[in-house]
Amino acid sequence: MPVADNLHLGHAGEAYPDAFYVRRDAAGFVSTLHAQGAWQPGEQHLAPASGLVMAEVERRLPSDKLVSRASFDVLGVIQSGEFTIDVHVLRPGRSIELIEASMRHGDRTSIRARIWRLAASDTTRIAGCEWEPLPPPGAMPPLVFSTVWGGGFITALEARQTADTRPGRGRSWLRTRYPLVAGEPDPPVAGFLKLVDTANGLAVRERPGSVFFANVDLTVHFLRPPEAGWVGFDTRVNFGPTGLGETASVLSDIHGPVGTAAQSLTVRVGEDWPGKAR
Repeated sequence: MPVADNLHLGHAGEAYPDAFYVRRDAAGFVSTLHAQGAWQPGEQHLAPASGLVMAEVERRLPSDKLVSRASFDVLGVIQSGEFTIDVHVLRPGRSIELIEASMRHGDRTSIRARIWRLAASDTTRIAGCEWEPLPPPGAMPPLVFSTVWGGGFITALEARQTADTRPGRGRSWLRTRYPLVAGEPDPPVAGFLKLVDTANGLAVRERPGSVFFANVDLTVHFLRPPEAGWVGFDTRVNFGPTGLGETASVLSDIHGPVGTAAQSLTVRVGEDWPGKAR
């Protein structure tokens, strides 16, 4: 379905809730203007979209296993408006399981996710982490994120960032007061994950509009279950000489480092920029 025929709730000036999505039925949703992407107005941002996909995994397939990895492949524009989320178990197991979930717009799939969940065990005695902790959010000055990026999702965020941030390198904290779905509490991992895809926009090497550097995926690995609220990013952005790039981040919650995120970038310059479309 064309993007123009299926708009975010709120696009035409109608009222919409302080949430990224509204549930239509057990598997169906509609995006609100808060979920609007930064590259073009008629799409969703991958951050809340990936969070919602994870939320539906947590809601429909509750488990005492822990999320070890969540990967999201973007198969095309994540269209605004109405869509459906499908969830099923690819590899069942008592201690290890693999789940696949997708976001579907009619007969077109925009996101395909695979999520590994592993049985918990007590490894406190040997636990260790080589990642440096971030300064707390209160130690960083506020960042007006909308001076770099547009879109409804960006305006739904509170951001902080260290003063020494430079192109390609930065440390930041983000949070939002909006839940994923109106009237529903966020499941634990989804409440953290819904902010992670912003990493690619936190330490940009080049200004959006002069260079196109959208990510085609998001892969998150966890060391422990994250706590939702403030999400911390220690981010590096690298562009190669042949149109490839990567954004890599160490992720933190308020208690310290919790895992990593990686995003594969398609980098386009000048006439090679695909008109803000993938």
